Amino acid sequence: MKKKTLALVMAVVVAAGITGFAGPANSAQKSFLVIGGGDETGVYYQVVLGVCKLVNEKMGSQGYNCVGNQALGSVMNIKSLWANILDFGVVQSDHNWQAYNGKEKWKGRPYEGLRSVFSIYTETVMLVTRVDAGIRSVNDLRGKRVSIGNLGSGTHENALDVLRVYGMDWRDISDRELEAHDAVRALWKKKIDAFFFTVGNPWGEGQKLAKRVKIRMVPIDSPGIKQFVADKPSYVITAIPGGIYKGVDKDVPTFGVKAILITSEKQSEEKVYNLVKTVFENLDRFRKMHPAFASIQPEDMLKELSAPLHPGALRYYKEKGWM
Repeated sequence: MKKKTLALVMAVVVAAGITGFAGPANSAQKSFLVIGGGDETGVYYQVVLGVCKLVNEKMGSQGYNCVGNQALGSVMNIKSLWANILDFGVVQSDHNWQAYNGKEKWKGRPYEGLRSVFSIYTETVMLVTRVDAGIRSVNDLRGKRVSIGNLGSGTHENALDVLRVYGMDWRDISDRELEAHDAVRALWKKKIDAFFFTVGNPWGEGQKLAKRVKIRMVPIDSPGIKQFVADKPSYVITAIPGGIYKGVDKDVPTFGVKAILITSEKQSEEKVYNLVKTVFENLDRFRKMHPAFASIQPEDMLKELSAPLHPGALRYYKEKGWM
């Protein structure tokens, strides 16, 4: 997937007529935008496809060319912004906060140039297993084959946090670091016993998996988790709604984060303003692009941003009287 993602980036660079890869922010095409999403089966990728579709339809005549890319997740999207490879990225709010404030894996090297654009939806931390794997609680993962998500993803960090809270680490399991689409296939083929994935609901690939094999979504709601969430400004107690995935009839308690669109302080005010305006003025269409977007409300898109707003976004929100 890393080679595939790099190939996609290089393809859009060539399409833009850039000589020498210095990242889209240095492109000779003033309004060329690259937005990093996530795994091809996840919701992040649907976000960037939807945003770019609107931008290209509504702003294409003004020279805008927006490309939504598959990517390796939150951490890599932040690093790619830092390296000037992306113009925008979709990330988890916790990693946005950590990077901006120099916490956790960003300790001692804060990325103070990060800027928030808008929130999108709440993501839930899932622990998915087959019913026949005998896993009913997080503690049952000991000695099992478990995918904790690919390096560079928010899922990977969330999974390690869950294991720590429950008194385990990667050495207590037979760990795999699979991207979501590979984890789904591995669970179905009985090559792993469970996997973590942080994603918005409904998650289409998860719905397909539940039709192929009997699954269980394991609660992540110990007293330790509740304290962990209380101590972290970007986490919330939430639940995976019952009735979305076959065999999961009741709500499954867990914790979650917001998926947010971010950029860097280097991004021009005009570009950010025009992107934000385009999305908000076509929000009804955006809601219909994926079921996870269906209940998005403007007021909620300005919450839990976890890093300062970009001036271009702030300008639009002030014009609307929301700030």
